[in-house]
Amino acid sequence: MICNFCYRHCDIKEGGEGFCRIRKVKDNKLFSSGYGFLEAIAMDPVEKKPLYHFLPGTQTLSVAEAGCNYRCEFCQNWQLSQSQKSNNSTYVSPKELVNLALKYKAPSISFTYSEPIVWQDYVIDTAILAKIKGIKTIMVTNGSFSKESREKLGTLIDAFNIDLKGDSDYYKTICKSKIEPVLDGIEYLVKVGCHVEVTTLLIEGIHTKKIVQDLGKALKERGVKVWHLTRFFPNYKMNDRSSTSEKFLFDMITTAKESGIPYIYGGNTSLSDSTFCPNCGKMLISSHKGDVNIKEECKEHLKNGKCKKCQTSIYGVFE
Repeated sequence: MICNFCYRHCDIKEGGEGFCRIRKVKDNKLFSSGYGFLEAIAMDPVEKKPLYHFLPGTQTLSVAEAGCNYRCEFCQNWQLSQSQKSNNSTYVSPKELVNLALKYKAPSISFTYSEPIVWQDYVIDTAILAKIKGIKTIMVTNGSFSKESREKLGTLIDAFNIDLKGDSDYYKTICKSKIEPVLDGIEYLVKVGCHVEVTTLLIEGIHTKKIVQDLGKALKERGVKVWHLTRFFPNYKMNDRSSTSEKFLFDMITTAKESGIPYIYGGNTSLSDSTFCPNCGKMLISSHKGDVNIKEECKEHLKNGKCKKCQTSIYGVFE
């Protein structure tokens, strides 16, 4: 049976499983082995996703099932992504999850930590109920949608943070994947009006100035407005590498700004992460690290999504 959750379109035989290890066939039925069994659940600042232009200053109810359709050697959450349903998981139905968000007054639910594309049946069922209750939904994803899934999820999910990890060779050798579905997914979701922010984890000694220039060009051509460039720290199969230096990140951010993308931020860093109006230069949010009252700064400097000083529209959802 063909699974259409991601670009791989795995042909799964009776008793077998897809590349993600989550999609399986039993008794001639295709199903997700961990449906509703949450391996992680927490309240996070939405900035942690990272989303800086979507409901800034709010908390999001973050959940994860196990599984991923990549094999990234640097994975920061490999215990979740490279595993199947564990004995520590807790079953939470979509209705129960939405009620939990209501209980904690969370304006959004985030599907995150592992790869929600491979457990999107649960994502979709939850998002439908969340929409009825006025709760926004967020996917933090590698973006390797199939055509079918990007069209389905694009009508339901309010905001995406999508990883654009590197160039074609990087995807092939380090992630055991392909870049093309990610670029296609980004282009489609921007075009249909979803809120999209993109993240690139930079590994010093692997990523180069040219790679960052090429990625910036590709994102700019696809209409991306927000790009996060974040520092790598040793993990999983890259435990022997050094952390990305602050200087390298600064240099790559400087290079990234040549793309013309209006909002570019550093992550896992002490560097400034202020948001400025791209027209008049007014500082709108002094920091996204949580050490300031972000919601108050938004009220002070923005009105109806526009800079109060010059009336320029600022990309994002701020209330």
